[in-house]
Amino acid sequence: MTDKDFDFTRRAFLDGVLKATAGAGVAAAAPWAVSAASAAPLSGDRVRLGVIGTGDRGRTLIRNILKTRNCAVAAVCDNFAPHLAKAQAIVGANVPAFADHRAMLDARGLDAVVIATPLDFHAPLAFDAFGAGLHVWCEKAMARTIADCSAMVKRSQDSAKVLQIGHQRMFHPTYLNALKRVKAGEIGPVTQIRASWHRNTSWRRPIPPGSTDRKINWRLYREASAGLMTELATHQLQVGNWFLDAVPTRVIGSGSICFWKDGREVYDHVALVYEYSDGRKFVYTSHLNNARYGCEEQIQGSKGTIEPELGRIYQEVPPKVLALQRMQEDVKRGHKRTVPIGGATWFPELPVTTPGDSLGWGEYDETMLQFEGFGEAVRAGKPLPGMLAQAYAASVASLLGEQAMDRGEAVTWPTDLIAV
Repeated sequence: MTDKDFDFTRRAFLDGVLKATAGAGVAAAAPWAVSAASAAPLSGDRVRLGVIGTGDRGRTLIRNILKTRNCAVAAVCDNFAPHLAKAQAIVGANVPAFADHRAMLDARGLDAVVIATPLDFHAPLAFDAFGAGLHVWCEKAMARTIADCSAMVKRSQDSAKVLQIGHQRMFHPTYLNALKRVKAGEIGPVTQIRASWHRNTSWRRPIPPGSTDRKINWRLYREASAGLMTELATHQLQVGNWFLDAVPTRVIGSGSICFWKDGREVYDHVALVYEYSDGRKFVYTSHLNNARYGCEEQIQGSKGTIEPELGRIYQEVPPKVLALQRMQEDVKRGHKRTVPIGGATWFPELPVTTPGDSLGWGEYDETMLQFEGFGEAVRAGKPLPGMLAQAYAASVASLLGEQAMDRGEAVTWPTDLIAV
């Protein structure tokens, strides 16, 4: 890709975001995207980021940071040498590398840190960064417990530092366009969102020399992860809260270790119902032994359905005319047709297979736009509006779902959360 192609692709992506958010209703529902896409990068030095955690996800974030106009990777850190070496190969030998995040913070020269570590390290690393006077970008989910999620919000407020959580769908033109069409009433009142994330994998990785199972396969153990809920469901719970413009009132669910009986502690199969005001519901399933339906959301209203993950919108098919009514209409018009006198009188209501209409599709990685927005937020000393509230609610919802499954009973939305 040439520089000219890069500029064109980036500009087309930003134009898509701005077009999708045009209008007061959508702009108010996604102010973070408007701010990130419309802000021209300020002149001067780039915002200096220290990346903590350089595994697969951390290196993906590094590649996106390197695409931005206003951020730079100023240091990398990981206590697992092979991952750190891979990150150094991306950023170059001139970028300092550390095996201990405290040494990286003590070396100074940073404006903010990017945290892409196992979940249970998110809160303590964020606390150390705030204590060092730095802003924080952290991967979702926010933290391993609701208490730690709340503490992260409180520390960011007390230190007057930006805390941004990685939810890239909030910047995706297709999702923004879907939201715009929901706001315009195209599918009628939304009463249910059905979402799933299905994979066919054990999620277990081989253990390289010098490491341990719990270090490499941390997603499978309770001290570090809530499994499917924090690693996958958090994304879609944010979408649910966003499109329903609310947080759940309560959640019920069932979880099990159904297929991968290999010593893991987290569920490999979950099914939950999140209840919202006015009887609306978000129905969620996720498992690790069948990938047929993959990752999807179905936003269902009285007039239609939107599937943003597939970039499609479908209108409701009008109900079929009853046979007697149709015959009466035929008689009036003088039409003749064969009239069945026996056979099946009921047919299953199979899924509608019409192709629907396209919502459009982004041609650029929205993760890059997250970091450009974060860079401007760091420079201004003010977070992107509305973004932390969305991420906080999504993380709380995922952990509340874990509680409901563990207890085998409905769990209500907490009343002691921090105002954002």
